[in-house]
This record gives sequence, structure tokens and C-alpha cells, in this order.
Amino acid sequence: MTVTLERPYITITNIIWSFDWRTQQINVLLIKRADAPFKGFWALPETAMRVHEGAHEAALRLVREKIGLSLSAVHAEQLATFTAPDRVPGNRALSLSYMTFLPDRPKLVPGPGTTDAQWFALAPEGHGHFSFHYGKYAFTTLADNEYLHDQTPTTGLAFDHNWILTVACRRIANKLNYQPTILLILGPTFTLKQARYIYNQFGQHEPDNSNFLRNHQHLLTATGTSQQDGPGRPAKEYRLTHA
Repeated sequence: MTVTLERPYITITNIIWSFDWRTQQINVLLIKRADAPFKGFWALPETAMRVHEGAHEAALRLVREKIGLSLSAVHAEQLATFTAPDRVPGNRALSLSYMTFLPDRPKLVPGPGTTDAQWFALAPEGHGHFSFHYGKYAFTTLADNEYLHDQTPTTGLAFDHNWILTVACRRIANKLNYQPTILLILGPTFTLKQARYIYNQFGQHEPDNSNFLRNHQHLLTATGTSQQDGPGRPAKEYRLTHA
């Protein structure tokens, strides 16, 4: 029996997270595609992995080239590999997906192959579901039985990016108690109140600072107190111990 071997393209799909201090919302970056397939659809940023680089390096390069930020390796982590045969029309393509956590939010400028780039704000919908919205556009994470084939092409993201975003949200929620790298979007240091807000958005409700610190002290290192212009005691600041 003859076995046909695949020689797929390898793409890096990047879920880029940030925090908007003005609106106090967690954001993810989406771009609007200028070319087929899925011309005019919103999608997660992607890049092709180059011959002489690894996937982690490619994920950081995408952020450097598309957003203008040079980040250390700790700001990116591999999410999963997506290999469904029909995830991309035409030639077979695998996606090595990464999550990247930005400590800053530079101005977005649409690059080659895109007509727009925007931050979409996360909103928890309950029962482990999330929506992302910008203006009139909104997308929701999926249930397991909605993966790929049951999506409505006119309402979903390009390719299987709704599902990739779904897996990303689940991963963040599941890692809050042992590797909450999502807190890197708050910058190098943060207060307990700010960290609790991020936890609450991903479904882990923390009622007060004392309980939060007791439950997560193995993850946090105190760094001092914050700068405060108004009345009251300045808040203590922390950083991720292993970041």
C-alpha cells in the first residue's frame, strides 16, 4: 500500500493580549484580512515560520515586526498545534499557536495583507464562555460541538481562529493557580486589586486582597509600593515570581 505523506505549510498564529488602562479591559488583537481566502474577515495575526528560526522565535518576531515591540522570551508561550485537514482552504497548513502578553500598547498600524488592526475587548459571558467586541463587531468563543464545521462563515473569524481563541481562553483560566502569565499584560509590576480583576474576568472570583494573597503567595513577589498622588496609603506592588 502506498502512503502519501503531507508536506504542509507551517504558520505561527499569535493570540496577542494586552490591557487597556483607559477602559480597564483585557484586549486581544485582531486584523482584517485583505486577501483570499477569507478576504474581509477578522483573524488572529499570523506569520510563516522561516527556515532558520524556531516557533517561539517566530512568535516574538511577529510582535516585533507587526507591533514594534521587542519582548523577552517569557512574554510568549506555546498554546497548541492545530492540524485539521480542512482548517485552511487549498494547500494543507498547520498552525503552531502562541500566546503573547504585551506590557505596553503601541499604536496599531495595519501591515501588508491587512486593511485594519484593532484591539477587541474581552467580556465574560458565564459558564466558561467569552465574547470579544470592537464597535459593531463581536465574536464569541465556542463549545466543543461547535468546532469548525458548525460555524456560520459570515459570523466567525477566519479559518479556525474562533476555536484557537476558545482554547486560549480555556488555557489562561486553567493556569491561574500555577502559571498566571496573563498578568504580564499589567506590566512588570501590579497591585493585588489589579491582579484580582484579571482573575475575575477569567472566572476565578477573588473577594478581597487578603484571601487572594494567601491563595497565590507562591506566585507573587512583593516589590514595594505604588506611586500615589491622591489621599490614602499607597498600594503594595508585586511581580510574578517566575517571570
